[in-house]
Formats: sequence, structure tokens, C-alpha cells
Amino acid sequence: MTDDPLFTSLFAAVQAAPDDVVLRGQVAQLLLERGRPAEALQHAGIVLQQDPGNAVALRVLTTAASALGSTAETSTDTASTGETPTDAAPDVPGTDHPEGFDWHRAEADLDAPVPPPFVESTGDAPERLRVDGEGEHRLDVEIERPDVTLDDVGGLADVKQRIRESFLEPMRHPEIAEAFGQTLRGGLLLYGPPGCGKTFMARAIAGELGAHFVTARIDQILDPYVGNTEKNVHAVFEAARAKAPAVLFLDEVDALGARRSGIGAGWSGLRQMVNQLLLELDSVGSDNDGLFVLAATNSPWDVDPAFLRPGRLDRMTLVLPPDAPARHAILRHHFARRPIAGIDLDQVVARTEDFSGADLAHLVTSAAEQAMSRSVAAGEVQPVVMADVQHALAQVRPSTGSWLVTAKNVAAFANADGRYDELVAYLRQKRVL
Repeated sequence: MTDDPLFTSLFAAVQAAPDDVVLRGQVAQLLLERGRPAEALQHAGIVLQQDPGNAVALRVLTTAASALGSTAETSTDTASTGETPTDAAPDVPGTDHPEGFDWHRAEADLDAPVPPPFVESTGDAPERLRVDGEGEHRLDVEIERPDVTLDDVGGLADVKQRIRESFLEPMRHPEIAEAFGQTLRGGLLLYGPPGCGKTFMARAIAGELGAHFVTARIDQILDPYVGNTEKNVHAVFEAARAKAPAVLFLDEVDALGARRSGIGAGWSGLRQMVNQLLLELDSVGSDNDGLFVLAATNSPWDVDPAFLRPGRLDRMTLVLPPDAPARHAILRHHFARRPIAGIDLDQVVARTEDFSGADLAHLVTSAAEQAMSRSVAAGEVQPVVMADVQHALAQVRPSTGSWLVTAKNVAAFANADGRYDELVAYLRQKRVL
């Protein structure tokens, strides 16, 4: 198709300023109005790759995709019947599409993934290392170099200070540790309510140390066949040692290191798994400098006490629900890639005490769902407003309550050795103990 002088000038301007989303969005809209939906779709897709919530591009993309789909259906009908339909209404820009937007069709038309407006990027995928154990059993170990540090963890200043003083600073000064006869190793147990960022905290610690972050899923470690679980545990530790300096992260360690006193006589395989894990931790203390073991659990009272003796997971840190600065940072992060208008973050922070990080993410998602429903009905993107957040607050409740009830009993009756002093202080501050 030969361009008229207007489009010749517009395309030259777009080529000179390819990142100008306003200009490209107007070009896409004009192309659609001039009956060129395929070209409009391409330009709208480029805009959305840079600005996922761009309202103009979303309207163009919705209408252009529908127009192209209607054209394809008309062509098919004409080819099969030999007749030209006379009752098909043209797709006019601005027409509502209550059925919503078909992202899969848009991606196919553009030959590129188009990010929906309410989905955040997940970043680069970690390296996957296939570990071969004895026999034919295998497992995948994830290894990455985290680019986050404790400075990226919003709020929780007391928690970060304890981690720095008791764990990070000794690791950062190996020459001083060597002068005092200390080995370059470590073991730290992070515990607290679910959804409060223990895994992110572990990745931040690895980032602080500049070390590899090694993880393996529990469902891969556990094996129904006798002896394979122990081999898997050993294989994971070997993979981490090969990447030293490395942080080996054991999530839900209470599932791997349950109290042996609570394991029945008919479950000898679980006992052997616990024994193997203890053996690997002892190896860390003997001749495997450069391997730091971080473990996380919601229920430290269910972990075998042998794991908590000196030389193994000998330090514990309580990771609490996010404080006000942390809630502000978490909410700002989750709202950042969504179209919003008139959101009072301070008011939301004040009403979300005891919310975990996962609860806050769910709150934002629920509010976005309200706005998305309105957008689908209106045929255009409408921002998340405070009324959507208020509606979500009426439905979402903090999930930390049941954990605090259990923790209260532990703090009151199972803290003879002072292991849960941090927890006791927190519960007293909240006046629940």
C-alpha cells in the first residue's frame, strides 16, 4: 500500500523517535481509523511492550485484533459458501468488546509476547543443573546469582541488622575469622509466619555475599524408594559445594528435618533422611568452607533439636510480618506496573497491620480484579482507584493470625533455653503474651 504524505511524515517521526510511546500510539490509532488494522496492531504492540498499561494502545489493540478476526472469518465464510455476507457490521474504533481482549491472538498476530497490563515481569530464569545420583534417579538443582541485597528488602531494619551482625559480617571478613581459628562457614535458620519473605531474605543474603544461590524443591528430594531420598540430599549438597562460595537454601526444613522423636517406628526412611541431612551439615563444618546453609520454616518447633546445636543451624532469626515502611515498599512495588489513580498508600498501610507480604500482594491483585472487571465492561482500561482497594480490604484478612496463636503457646511453654526470646519480645510488644 502506498503511503499518503501524512503517513510518510509520521513514519519518519516514529523512526527518529522509536521510544516515543505517545507518538506511536497516535500513529496506531490513525492507522486503525484509516482501515489499516494490521499495521495499527504492530505499532500498538510495540507501545505495550514499553508501557503495558497504555490506554490508547490497548483500545487500538482490542479493536484491531477483532477487526482482523472478523476479516478472517468473513474470508472463510466466503470461500466455503461462495457468497458475500451482507449483514456484517464494520468494526468501528471505540466499540465496546465485553468479551474481553484475546492476548493469545494478539501475540500470534505480532509474533511476539505482549505483556498484559496486570502481569509483572518475572525476570531472568535461574540456571538449572541436572544432578545425577547413584542409579537412575536424577533431580534438578536451581543455581543463580541474586542481584538483590538486604537494601532491597523494604523496612525490617531490626531483622536486617541482626542478620548483618550475627551472620554476614563474620563471613565478609575471612581473614579476621581465620585469626580466631574460625572456618568460613555458616548456618542460619529463618523462621516466622508464612508469606513474610523468608525466601526473598535468603536470596538477599546470598546477594550480599556475592555467592551462588542453590535451591532444590522438596518434591524432588523426597523419593518413595528406599535410599533414594538420602542420595538426593547428598547430591544437592555436592552440587552446592561444587559452586562454592554458595548459599544452599533449604525451604520448609521442618519437612526434611522433622523431629525424630515424632517419627513412628514404621517410618524408618524418614529417620534415615534426617540422619543424612545432619551428616551433610556436619560435613559443612569440617572440610567444606565456602558453603553457607540457610534454612526457612514456619514451624521451628517441629524441627529436630539436633539441627539447632552449634556447628549446624546454630543461629535463628525471626522474620516478622512487614512493618509500616516494609508494607509501603511492598504495596508500591505491586501497584507499580498497574494503572492506578488516587491511591492513598499511607491509608492502606495503616489498615494492613499484621498482613504478610503475600497478603499484601493478594490485596493488590483483588483490587486490580475490580478495576479489570470495569475495564472489560467499558471496553477500555480504567485505573485501580481507592474504592477498589477499600472493597478488597473488606474481603482480604491477614493470614498470620493462626500462626501467632501457635507461636504464643510455644513462647509461653517451650522457651526454657531462650531460643525464642525474639518471639517472646514480639508477642509482648503486641500485648498477646
